[in-house]
Amino acid sequence: MKAADARVLLTGARGGIGQAMARTLTAAGAAVMGVGRAAARPAGAAAGMGWLQADLITAQGVADVAAAAEAWGVNVVIHAAGVPAFGSLANEPPSRPDEVVRTNLVAPMLLTRELLPQLLRQPRAQVVFVGSALGRIGLPGFSVYGASKAGLHGFAEALRRELGDTGVRIQVLGPRSTRTSFNDAAVEAYNRATNTAMDPPDVVAQALLRLIESEAPDRFIGFPERLGVRLNGLLGALLDGSFVKHRRHLRATSPQPDPQGSPT
Repeated sequence: MKAADARVLLTGARGGIGQAMARTLTAAGAAVMGVGRAAARPAGAAAGMGWLQADLITAQGVADVAAAAEAWGVNVVIHAAGVPAFGSLANEPPSRPDEVVRTNLVAPMLLTRELLPQLLRQPRAQVVFVGSALGRIGLPGFSVYGASKAGLHGFAEALRRELGDTGVRIQVLGPRSTRTSFNDAAVEAYNRATNTAMDPPDVVAQALLRLIESEAPDRFIGFPERLGVRLNGLLGALLDGSFVKHRRHLRATSPQPDPQGSPT
């Protein structure tokens, strides 16, 4: 679909990647409706972007967004909302996995379910899930976050096949680490120690635009991450030894649990 024909619902529109996406899409001629938990549009939001306030981990929030999207005639949905999680599993609060999975995986699943009837009525529609290279390559320190994105990738793949004979295209965008406030100082230190590149958000936004206009099933960003995604799918455990420096950095910077399971 050409950007000029797109009426886009963009979740996570307050984030660094979300704002870059909104700017890029509106500049290319798309109409964009942003979704966020705050009532006010973000400072510096793309000119002309509409705004919906909703908490997508609640049933009411999902219902409100679905109703507004249908009334507005949305034909492109971009699931960019998410929360981070970094650190050894032993040091994650017990509530953290539930929060991450509900936000990064369950909320997009439920919103897609609510939007699907009206998307199927469109001559052409697209749903883009913003996943992550970490959803295809498991890295030490990202077990919880990576699991949520791996689930999102699996959901999108199955749904793409389920809807293959309809006018709704299901797509996945797989960024690598991005230089926004989503990644805190600890992640930046980890990336420096492991020679992991970080892209500016505009790189991700441009990749999104190309993905939408190509209607390809997926697009992963950056080298060697794109190669790693493919190799990890083929070789799996044979690549485990490639991540020694990632594991060492994580252990050197994280409190270690005692034998009873509490951090020391």
